[in-house]
Amino acid sequence: MENLKPAPETEPESKSRHSHFKDKDAIGHVVEAQAQGIISSTEIHGAEPSGITSAAADALRDCAITLILAWELMHFSAIDQKYRLYLLAILGVSLAIWKGGRSAWLGWSRLERLHRVLAQEKWEIEHNRQQEREELKELYAAKGFEGKLLDDVLDVLMADGDRLLKVMVEEELGLSLECQEHPLMQCMGAILGAVTASLIILLGIYLNPQLSLVATAMSVAIGAGLTAFYAGNRFVPAIIWNLGLLALAYGSFYFIIDYFLSTHV
Repeated sequence: MENLKPAPETEPESKSRHSHFKDKDAIGHVVEAQAQGIISSTEIHGAEPSGITSAAADALRDCAITLILAWELMHFSAIDQKYRLYLLAILGVSLAIWKGGRSAWLGWSRLERLHRVLAQEKWEIEHNRQQEREELKELYAAKGFEGKLLDDVLDVLMADGDRLLKVMVEEELGLSLECQEHPLMQCMGAILGAVTASLIILLGIYLNPQLSLVATAMSVAIGAGLTAFYAGNRFVPAIIWNLGLLALAYGSFYFIIDYFLSTHV
């Protein structure tokens, strides 16, 4: 009697499996996909969480430091203080437009990337359904599912294409579909942050020009606190670090200007 050997994979099935997993096993493919998901959720300059709160906090801090440096530069002009306030208000409006437009563009870019990822994952589900089941099996086995319970979970997920797509995007790529806010909401958050920073600093200068730096520190602290709250981080270290960066930036500006004037004027 001839030795019984398992039937080899047919060439199309083997080729499809290798092309999908790229010569990796299922868990290796999942790890690579999750790494790509992390890259897809970041910006070129680093991770920048989406959302109206994050956009407002970012605009609040950026506009505060820009306005205080612009105010300090105006001290070297012969413009009357009242007109300096007008110029600072105009700069605040321009910054609000810039920050709002930038946040909206970043929001649209995130949505475009997410739609591209969804389209790619949907194609893989339609053309490599068995391999997607193997990936899900590895993922849920790592969560503690086993035996008949694991098979039942896989059967339920594989029965609904929309549910399967959502699960694969969130479990395999590590992307959350619910946390994506509309770009226009992020735009409004950025505008609100920029306008708030402008009002705090303009009011502080109007009451007493010596309060300009205090108003700036207050704006930066509020922005740092909002960011910490959004990310679930500790408030005090976040505020201290941001105020330290403000002191470093403002101090560098002050001493460089002082050195330049002492040597060239």
